[in-house]
Amino acid sequence: MVFTIENALIATPDDYSSTKVLITDGRIAGISSQLDTVGTSINADNKLLLPGFVNAHTHSSEMWQRGIMSMFPLELWLAELYDFAPLDIEKVYLSALGTAVETLLSGGTTVVDHLVLIPGKELETIATAVRAYKEVGIRAFVAPLIQDESLAAGIPSGDTKQTHEPYFRSTQATLDIIEEAVKKFHCPEKGINIAVAPTGIQLCSDALFKGCAELSDKYDLCRHSHLLETKAQEKLAKEKYGCTAVEHLERIGYLDYRTSLAHCVHLTDKDIAILAHTKSTVVHNPLSNLRLGSGIAPILKYRQAGVNVSFGCDGASSNDSQDLLEAIKIGSIVHNVTDFDYQHWITPHQSVKMAALGGATGLNMADNNGSLDVGKKADLVLYDLTSLSLLPRTDPIGLLVLGRPVNVVDSAWVNGKQIVKSGNVTTIDVQDLRQELLKHSQWQKSRKSKTAAELEKHYRFVMGL
Repeated sequence: MVFTIENALIATPDDYSSTKVLITDGRIAGISSQLDTVGTSINADNKLLLPGFVNAHTHSSEMWQRGIMSMFPLELWLAELYDFAPLDIEKVYLSALGTAVETLLSGGTTVVDHLVLIPGKELETIATAVRAYKEVGIRAFVAPLIQDESLAAGIPSGDTKQTHEPYFRSTQATLDIIEEAVKKFHCPEKGINIAVAPTGIQLCSDALFKGCAELSDKYDLCRHSHLLETKAQEKLAKEKYGCTAVEHLERIGYLDYRTSLAHCVHLTDKDIAILAHTKSTVVHNPLSNLRLGSGIAPILKYRQAGVNVSFGCDGASSNDSQDLLEAIKIGSIVHNVTDFDYQHWITPHQSVKMAALGGATGLNMADNNGSLDVGKKADLVLYDLTSLSLLPRTDPIGLLVLGRPVNVVDSAWVNGKQIVKSGNVTTIDVQDLRQELLKHSQWQKSRKSKTAAELEKHYRFVMGL
């Protein structure tokens, strides 16, 4: 397909300019006001053109529990989440569709889904999420969330002796499932990628991390994981390894340029240097970190140390939203209270670069995505600058990042295929999706988690509460 976006406003190093952008065979073929119009003409008057952002960490199935989760820290919150997790393939499909749509309509053209698997239906779960993302047309990294230790093992022992039930599936069986998923579904040229994604040091053995690294090397897969989201995980790492989690992951070979790590709230200066040296990426999830009381990740220190940083919404029940623009705004300005030196603060233009190129870099696709450059893939978003929330006219990117823009995505393309037009997703019936989400859910106010109640006394003891 060949088309020309006309009169689009794009950012230049010092200002903005209106220009034409030629798209041929899914890639940017030219950027210049002097271009001839070729193929279909798309009018972009009063519209801002940006590269698509990356929602670099989420869990699609959490959509079913947003708005209802207790005000718990992560370790107890997880216990409640798992007690009420939907073990339903149809819900996997609907929540993946919803995650894709909400990401698209807030500027994202790529999503990393740290996908919770239904026990006994692991490959079917992955296949279902893949089907949903293909139907919407968003670029997707499906990262099956795997572990080989029981939930209670994620809480430090402190001075007590703790025994934990063995996990129901062996480490090797888990790795076999992931390799089978790679063989069946990994197809980057069609926008579907499988990533290896042990949940984190708190619930995974070294054997699982090493096995995932081997699969990553064998098939050139991205690596993903949670890392040091909470103070409890920091304590647990000391108990398990006698060093920090980052030091340990470096020793066992999990960190490299394909590795993205969600949260990274509690890291030492040495840890930060290791991430910079290994070219690992930090995925900043500010809203879930605030919602769960995990803390504020020292993103300004990461940036100053040369660590690549991207943004994620995290799951829709630890954030309760999949609004990527909201995550970018909070993730940018929350640090103004952590560093008194305003010269370190993140500007809106830097935020946009982190969300697009930072996200692409973390997924090892910066050569093809993440910026408006000739030769790169046409993963693009047009924002309507006549929207009331983006007026009156000042700095369009400043308005987009610092404001509270609503319904401002006019158009979006992935691989040059338009999947949002005039503010509407063109590939699926969103009204039908809304009705299905209504039909498969119910209004409720409160509930009690048996597992959270069982863990709470020990958690409070080891955390000094």
